[in-house]
Amino acid sequence: MTQNKKLGLTARIVIGMVAGILVGFFFKWLLAGQEERILHFLSLEIPLKAFFVNGLLHIGGEIFIASLKMLVVPLVFVSLVCGTCSLSDTSSLGRLGGKTIGLYLITTAMAISLAIFAALLFSPGEGVQMQSDANFSLAEAPPLSQVFINIFPSNPIESMAKGNMLQIIVFAVLFGLAMAMSGKAGERLTLVFNDLSEVIMRLVTLLMNLAPYGVFFLMAKLFTTLGFETIASLAKYFAVVLTVLILHGLLSYGVILKLLTGLNPLMFFRKMRDAALFGFSTSSSNATMPVTMEAVTKKLGVKNSIASFTVPLGATINMDGTAIMQGVATVFIAQVFGVDLTLADYLMVILTATLASVGTAGVPGVGLIMLAMVLQQVGLPVEGIALIIGVDRLLDMTRTAVNVTGDAMVSCIVAKSEKEFDPDVFNDPAAGTKDETIDFQHLR
Repeated sequence: MTQNKKLGLTARIVIGMVAGILVGFFFKWLLAGQEERILHFLSLEIPLKAFFVNGLLHIGGEIFIASLKMLVVPLVFVSLVCGTCSLSDTSSLGRLGGKTIGLYLITTAMAISLAIFAALLFSPGEGVQMQSDANFSLAEAPPLSQVFINIFPSNPIESMAKGNMLQIIVFAVLFGLAMAMSGKAGERLTLVFNDLSEVIMRLVTLLMNLAPYGVFFLMAKLFTTLGFETIASLAKYFAVVLTVLILHGLLSYGVILKLLTGLNPLMFFRKMRDAALFGFSTSSSNATMPVTMEAVTKKLGVKNSIASFTVPLGATINMDGTAIMQGVATVFIAQVFGVDLTLADYLMVILTATLASVGTAGVPGVGLIMLAMVLQQVGLPVEGIALIIGVDRLLDMTRTAVNVTGDAMVSCIVAKSEKEFDPDVFNDPAAGTKDETIDFQHLR
């Protein structure tokens, strides 16, 4: 217990991640070519894969993910209501939304442009001769008109039950505006929501202390089942996507943050370590949202009135990491099938992927759906997606970390421009860390 208190959350998560990877490699080696290997222990015959991999590791990881997702809907609704009703000028909401959406679309366009340039430079698909019988099905993306209709909930309770983020955001904003206009009744209700927000953030802190164990289970399960043979056959594609993700996540975001706010990018990345690790481990911006929200408000100094809007919206429509995958994958598939794309085709890819990041936000399997839309737009065979599915899981972890970092970066820029930013918190290395470890003995 004493030793754990000396370690920060980031160090504990890294230890859990490394331990999980090593355990995953161990099970992969142990089960190599023996799917039904039996462990004889205390006169018991225990099937290794069924009991450990698909049993203990799977259950531990799924419970951790479910615990994080449990917080998403109440966190988004309560924090967004608090943020909206606390706006000193409710008419500024349109300006706030315009800035946020505009920045998310600009960074997405930058991401896919960088990806296409890198793919053309390194040609990951040249000389690749691959055949794949992989079967996959994609949900059909709704038309643009239906997208706008679906943003507005007919039943907000159903929207919350289904986790439809765009509808929850709209209802929370309208509810917060109504509270701000309701005089004494609104003020009383504001106190209640502020207390709820504090309780939910305390619950986030509680779950963050369990993160190293959840990360261990997730990594162990993943690296037991990960097919490295596929990664080897797609090494060049994998390397290009990974390099562009890292460049965009560090260089592009760092330069944009410095140019538009003057803030220190190194301090920003230092304070985003935990959220990025969560994103990498969970592969879900939504599941990571509670951790992102805490990092943005408590460590980066963004006021809740801004973060409660920019972070949920970013987790829904900000898909820079996915756009990078689409850019490289489009060039890769074109090269594999011997199709020459023109400059107009590449511009169409950039435009389609950028707009699709909003249009397909609430659709399951959004990354593959967006890629299918892009491929169809420039006449490439959608079947080419089957070539890259094998390595997409590991890349998905990295691009989620990039998306989460982008959400925080845009939050800082918007908050700075709206004068809802505390530079003292941002520049304080210890800000937001005092509640990192909970004394569980005290809770008894």
